[in-house]
This record gives sequence, C-alpha cells and structure tokens, in this order.
Amino acid sequence: MNYPNGQRKPLTIKPKQTSFSRRGMTLEEEINETTDFYRMQGLAVIHKKPTPVQIVNVHYPKRSAAVITEAYFKQASTTDYNGIYKGKYIDFEAKETKNKTSFPLANIHEHQVHHMQQVIEHGGISFIILRFRAYEETYLFDAKDLFVCWQEQFDGGKKSISYDYVKQSGYLIPFHYQKKVDFLSVVDKLYL
Repeated sequence: MNYPNGQRKPLTIKPKQTSFSRRGMTLEEEINETTDFYRMQGLAVIHKKPTPVQIVNVHYPKRSAAVITEAYFKQASTTDYNGIYKGKYIDFEAKETKNKTSFPLANIHEHQVHHMQQVIEHGGISFIILRFRAYEETYLFDAKDLFVCWQEQFDGGKKSISYDYVKQSGYLIPFHYQKKVDFLSVVDKLYL
C-alpha cells in the first residue's frame, strides 16, 4: 500500500501467541461468575460471604466521596462461600498458589478447619477449591482429606499438601466458558 508521503509501511509478521485468555482473572472472580451463572439458571444459590469489618475512621474529602482510613476485622471469618444445592448445604474455601509442588497449609487457618468440621458433622458438604496457577489447574479437595493433612502437620508431617497428592486425591474441575469453575459437576459425582 502506498502512503501519501510515498513511504511504505514495513510488513511485520507476529509470532504465534500463547493464549492467556484467563490470565489476570483470579480464582475468586471466576467462582463468582460461576455462582452467578448457577443462580441465573436456577441450579444453586451460593454466595461469597462478606468479611465482617468494623469501620473506625472515615475521611470525607468531598460530601459525595467517603474514604475509609481505618478499619478492623470484627472476627475471624470462616470460609469464603456457602449456599444450597439440591437440598444440601455447601460450604467451601477457595485458594490459589503460585507454588508448583505444594499448597502451604499456612494458607488455611485453624478456625476455618474447625468450621468445616462442624459443617460435615451437621450433614453439610465442605471442601476447598485449590488452584495451582503454574499449571492453570483447579481442584476440588474434600475437607476430610484436608483434615488428614492438617493433623499430620502437628504429628511431625509436612506443613503443606503436595501437588501430586492433590492430583491423586482431589478432583480436577472442568473449565467452561459460562461456568469457569464448574465445581457442581464434581459435587454431583462426589457427594450426591
């Protein structure tokens, strides 16, 4: 193509790009989109739990714009999500790690494990959704398997859950366009 100044634009050939379509989207955002889809389709009612915060100080630079300058957590939160599916109570935590070989148990808190134990004792379904970002793999890891790993760390065992153990004991969650983290397909197979 000739341009007005007589110069031709050089032709550039771009190398084939790797798809990064999911890069930048966090696991939590994908789960939120998935639970929204489940609700809109009438499949389940699952919500992200709000973190209880006590606001201490607010700055008002303008009448219409308030800025929270100081706040504290009111209490330790339990897990990230809860709701109901096919008449069963579901309660789960969502975690991602950049680590290629394991998931550190330090990312789970004792009060969360205790909460999950109570959910199971009362007939509910509880699990962790774990994403290994290095592999872009997301797993449903049953709370009962978590309890075993949790206790082992206090008995001289590892303070993490190996990637290989998650692959062996967990359940790979399929990725779909509308249901980015389709955990209910795994819940159906595993619990119902």
